[in-house]
Amino acid sequence: MMTRRTLLRSTALTAAAFTLQGKAAWANPLGLPAGLQLYSVREQMAQDLDGALAAVHAAGYTEVESASLPKKPAKEIRASLDKAGLRCVSAHYGFADVTTRFDETAAYAKELGCTYLICPSTPKRDGSAPGKSSPMTLDDWRNAAEQFNKVGEKANGVGLHFGYHNHTGEFIPLERTTPYAELLRLTDPAKVTFEMDAGWVKVAGADPVQLMQQYPHRFSMLHVKDFKLATNPQPDKREESKVTELGMGSIDFHPLFAQAAKNQHITHAFVEQEAFDMPWQQSLKVDADYWHKLQA
Repeated sequence: MMTRRTLLRSTALTAAAFTLQGKAAWANPLGLPAGLQLYSVREQMAQDLDGALAAVHAAGYTEVESASLPKKPAKEIRASLDKAGLRCVSAHYGFADVTTRFDETAAYAKELGCTYLICPSTPKRDGSAPGKSSPMTLDDWRNAAEQFNKVGEKANGVGLHFGYHNHTGEFIPLERTTPYAELLRLTDPAKVTFEMDAGWVKVAGADPVQLMQQYPHRFSMLHVKDFKLATNPQPDKREESKVTELGMGSIDFHPLFAQAAKNQHITHAFVEQEAFDMPWQQSLKVDADYWHKLQA
């Protein structure tokens, strides 16, 4: 028999878990709050930071990951985040920011409230930017892994986690392997984690579920974005796939979230809407509603 005290406690916990602007805040299989990568509203933040952040919260998000922030002191950005009711848990920074300017970058991120530093790109070994005429070689990627281990060690020393965020170039076959496989092989799990952008993985023609099964302990964060995928997705033809709002493209996220729930290592997940197929505030809400209703 359920006692009155047990019933009241159960009712209170259920109400707390399912209250967020009248939506099921923890409906997704990971039980995580809805997060947004702020690159999604880069143009809006540049025009009106407080207004853009308020709209993010109003759409249904409580966590954010920073990128393309207005050039303001961290203290001012943090005040705007707090005012909007948003918690910044992770920040994207360029390769130079996390290597040659690590101390400054880490201090800024910690002021925002972040616990993760994420690098979404890397140059060639000589420091030049890769391009079609001079693409990344396997040696360049191996050098990147070496540098990431060094950054990760520094991050651990100041109470931060360091990780890498993929796009599609990491899945171009090179010498019977892929750059992504080499990054996973050569980086120290104690120093470097991975934020899997599941959308870009699918655009590259790879399988995010299979990656999670093969490397069950390497991923701590997810990026969730939908695409109208090309007929034959390939890593060097990413422009053939078109980004769209969640639930309106080709990607079924149910298997991904089901596998992520099995891995039990995902700490945060972020919607990223790189372009809008509708007014931006409506787009953010469509994505948030999809997130709240997602079941494995």
